[in-house]
Amino acid sequence: MIKIQGKVLLKKGREASARRFHPWIFSGAIQEVEGNPTNGNWVEVADASGNTLGFGHYQKGTITVRLLTFAHLAPGPEIYREKIEKAFKQRVVTRVVNEFTNCYRLVHGEGDGISGLILDIYNGVAVMQAHSPGIHADRHLIAEAVGAVLADQIQSIYYKGQHTLSGKTEAEYLLGMSVLPHLILEHGNKFYVDWEEGQKTGFFLDQRENRQLVSAMSKGAKVLNTFCYTGGFSVYALNAGADLVCSIDSSEKAIALTRKNIELNGFDAGNHPCLVVDTFDFLKEMPDQQKGVEQPYDVIILDPPAFAKHKDARHQAMKGYQRLNAEAMRVIKPNGIIFTFSCSQVVDRQLFYDTVVSSAIQAGREIQVLHHLSQPSDHPVSAYHPEGEYLKGLVLYVN
Repeated sequence: MIKIQGKVLLKKGREASARRFHPWIFSGAIQEVEGNPTNGNWVEVADASGNTLGFGHYQKGTITVRLLTFAHLAPGPEIYREKIEKAFKQRVVTRVVNEFTNCYRLVHGEGDGISGLILDIYNGVAVMQAHSPGIHADRHLIAEAVGAVLADQIQSIYYKGQHTLSGKTEAEYLLGMSVLPHLILEHGNKFYVDWEEGQKTGFFLDQRENRQLVSAMSKGAKVLNTFCYTGGFSVYALNAGADLVCSIDSSEKAIALTRKNIELNGFDAGNHPCLVVDTFDFLKEMPDQQKGVEQPYDVIILDPPAFAKHKDARHQAMKGYQRLNAEAMRVIKPNGIIFTFSCSQVVDRQLFYDTVVSSAIQAGREIQVLHHLSQPSDHPVSAYHPEGEYLKGLVLYVN
């Protein structure tokens, strides 16, 4: 059951974004809060004259309300089933699920109209992650909706928990159980996923189409996959016929699972180096290609974690992106390919592009941009919430 436990009145003239269906109500736009709502409660949002703009989850912070509906009537518990059903239909229409892929993102937060919710499907298991107190409070309602929409397509629902300033809420299975690691299929490539111990929900589904592009350029190539996590790009490259794939990550757990994924796909991990090492240190220790030293890599993949999670860290993050790309350009073979990415939401596409160009100037290499990359269709961006476009990438041809 959904109970409205307060009313948020906006300052005069501050209702424009809500009328344009932007789901965030910032604290600076609020004139008054009626009632005594607490974190996770449902509240009504109204303009200065009291006209209802919508309903959503309340929380104390810069984003005070996350709107889930812009209707004038209070929502019922069916709101989650309706939204999840709509999201599922989009995945069916866009052919995300097929005989070669049984893992995908079912709900991508604001992109699917449920701010604060991430919901991934891994071959019969739904993994839910909350990014707001409201989603945490409604997790059982959401699980019921997932069960109703997917019916016999899922056997388990795992709640990853919610990260807060005071810590992380306890994870739990809301339905069934599962044996880990769990086997999934993506474009015919096999992977083990561990959502209990792994980062995010266990696998980076947002790079699915970009991994496919890597495979198209890997046959006969020597590939370096940095920040490899569990070896997604590595497996695609090997299955595409790469001569050599070197996978590096600073996490021993990630490298252990990379080895398992390589072996799962029929390759000998002993013939494909999997190293626990810092990417910056690894690249720095490689000799300079322009000094006439032959380098082994035709393709280098740079997919680091978010260097900036808020605007205050952006300047320092750009230094990191510049250094990383310059080092890769310094050592790659002539006529080589670099796949470079940023998943920092506060770093926009133009800033990332400009930083990569400055890296090329610093490295003294000539580059051509072959592709501009982004997130796939199961990570949609609402036209009313452009902040949802977080993943940006470039494919570079380096002379």
